[in-house]
Amino acid sequence: MPEKLNAEQVRLVDARNQKLLWKKWGPYLSERQWGTVREDYSDTGAAWDYFSHDQARSRAYRWGEDGLGGLSDEKQRLCFSLCLWNGKDPILKERLFGLTNSEGNHGEDVKEYYFYLDSTPTHSYMKYLYKYPQAAYPYDKIVRTNRERSRMEREYELIDTGVFDDDRYFDVFLEVAKNAPEDILFQITICNRGPEPAELHVLPQLWFRNTWSWTQNAVKPILRALDQPRGIASASAEHGDLGRLQFYCDQPVPLLFTENETNSERLFKENNRTPYVKDAFHTFLIQGRKDAVNPEQTGTKMAAHHRVTVSAKSESVIRLRLKPSAQSIPGVAVDDKFVPFGRDYDLVMDTRRKEADEFYAGLMPETASADEQRVIRQALAGMMWTKQYYYFDLDLWLADHGHAPFKGKIKTGTRNANWFHMINDDIISMPDKWEYPWYAAWDLAFHTIALDAVDPDFVQLYHMDGNALLKGMLAALHDSEAYTGVEN
Repeated sequence: MPEKLNAEQVRLVDARNQKLLWKKWGPYLSERQWGTVREDYSDTGAAWDYFSHDQARSRAYRWGEDGLGGLSDEKQRLCFSLCLWNGKDPILKERLFGLTNSEGNHGEDVKEYYFYLDSTPTHSYMKYLYKYPQAAYPYDKIVRTNRERSRMEREYELIDTGVFDDDRYFDVFLEVAKNAPEDILFQITICNRGPEPAELHVLPQLWFRNTWSWTQNAVKPILRALDQPRGIASASAEHGDLGRLQFYCDQPVPLLFTENETNSERLFKENNRTPYVKDAFHTFLIQGRKDAVNPEQTGTKMAAHHRVTVSAKSESVIRLRLKPSAQSIPGVAVDDKFVPFGRDYDLVMDTRRKEADEFYAGLMPETASADEQRVIRQALAGMMWTKQYYYFDLDLWLADHGHAPFKGKIKTGTRNANWFHMINDDIISMPDKWEYPWYAAWDLAFHTIALDAVDPDFVQLYHMDGNALLKGMLAALHDSEAYTGVEN
């Protein structure tokens, strides 16, 4: 007689049968979209230089989005991520920082400390950790020192700069639990590891990927603040495909609104299309310009501004919630009887943690020690956290570059010119939260072996049974310079 399915296995079955769309929301948001080939519109193909980390805070992306510990729906229409400021950094901490290929003495390299601690395959429970120094992040020092070092020397890492000395840093934990496929609970725990009280600005962000700037007659989605009489803050998110959702904060914090639009004035010395642009929260908070955000409290990007002082060796907790709304009247709160942070909130969080424990307990080898089980579980969590929504329509991309062979426009030397038939529009497995510069079938073949242990349905999306895996590996070898012609 078959054993009874545990709760996570039931969710996997429901997702497979499309009874309940448990995988509709997940960690599908990259943590670095800047410097990628998709965003490169240069004539030289120098992707690193064309769209830099500095530009990313002010420039709207064409093909994707990014953010710390980010989540989105399966088409990356609505995105959520952490945003932090320690009061000393020259910019907000919104996305991963790293060295470009020419800056690192060993090539490109992320210079952050972040950890994917846990995830179930339906992402019913997830846990993430970001380590944030209380001193100013040494951007220039890291770039300068690594540039000066030879390939024979070790890399200059963030911890080498001294910003973590005396444990003067925050551990910022993000836990995500789904009460239902689209009822998502977020819990942010800020731990001050240092010897003195320290302040941290925590700005959870919610925004729409910019699709309207590139598509004629596109309907623009909207975020707007709602009146909320219960001592909490709330906003609605309205999208033609997603419907209307409501975002709740467990404290009556200020909500900041702007547009996910390029600050052309800062980057290109051109007039902005709107007075409210992508980097408005930086301008508002760090430069002190109150007119940078929309006083009407509407836009396509918002942040809930929490200002938290945490005692030495102590922690503080922020709770958030995102769920569908049955109410369609703009500016009106959903349901006065709904309590977003009542007893059910803590119950759901605790239940999803226990269900994740139960799911993984059934997967572990009997001979694995407790420490080995933790390593296996976190390794699998890393595999699931690094799924990404990858959208790349090569016909559109090439047309943007002036190459449209079906319309008689030929631009010689254009990258990817022979791939105009290619359209990517799916969740795919990545080796990390940065982007492939090419299609690495070899990597994907190995990913599927690991992922098959927890989510065979995701693996089947690639039609990767055992024979197909082997053929994929051999095909990758055929395409590589290392191929020797030996098929065994």
